[in-house]
Amino acid sequence: MTVSVQALYRYPVKGLSAESLEQVDVRAGEAIPHDRRFAIAHGGAQRLDPANPEWMPKGFFLQVMANEKLATLNTSFDPDTGLLSIHRNRRRVSRGQITEPTGRAVIEQFLAAYMGTQARGQPKLIECRGQPFSDTKQPFLSIINLASVRDLDRVVGRSVDPMRFRGNILIEGLGPRHELEWVGKTLRVGAATLRVEERTGRCAATNVDPSSGARDMTLPRSMQLAYGHTFCGVYARVVDGGPVARGDDVTITEPS
Repeated sequence: MTVSVQALYRYPVKGLSAESLEQVDVRAGEAIPHDRRFAIAHGGAQRLDPANPEWMPKGFFLQVMANEKLATLNTSFDPDTGLLSIHRNRRRVSRGQITEPTGRAVIEQFLAAYMGTQARGQPKLIECRGQPFSDTKQPFLSIINLASVRDLDRVVGRSVDPMRFRGNILIEGLGPRHELEWVGKTLRVGAATLRVEERTGRCAATNVDPSSGARDMTLPRSMQLAYGHTFCGVYARVVDGGPVARGDDVTITEPS
């Protein structure tokens, strides 16, 4: 069976909702454009300088793993205008131009009120263009094999939403967990070439239902018991850039 791209996503603000893409142009050594471009530093992140942001571990930010209430918010970001809109229960609850100080302050005020004590003080929305605020310091793309997620349905006895894994490229046509054998190999994805660098270990963020915000599963524990590890998906680096679209073939090549 042909391996192909089933879906593409970016997450403009770390910890907030995904945006579906039909096509994206990726560049060598970079993440998907605007992916994790922003992050919400909690009030206790004293070492982080909003004026000179740099990559920091996820513990400095509001995140689904520790702050499941974030999953109840639906967001959309317009990179042309810098406008971030936040909806809850299909109603817009905040909107601001987060590329500008005034707009960021509007969003920060909403998040402070909405998150309450979980914000640990006044949250700060920060931007870093050169380095995405992903869980890894490298500008990787996250690839999720949908067959691996479906196999988890069998393990836990219920449907597992692939969005729990917050991937960039979701693929079909591969056997369960076969993506874990790709480390060190190169992939041709659409017009781009990617090198698979490492397996993706999963944390408690996957326990949170991305629709309701309910902490209703223990997926890392279930994976450890069933498979002897907590890996689901892989991280890849863009070697040669180009457009990638839904439906594109994914071709596995020999190690480069």
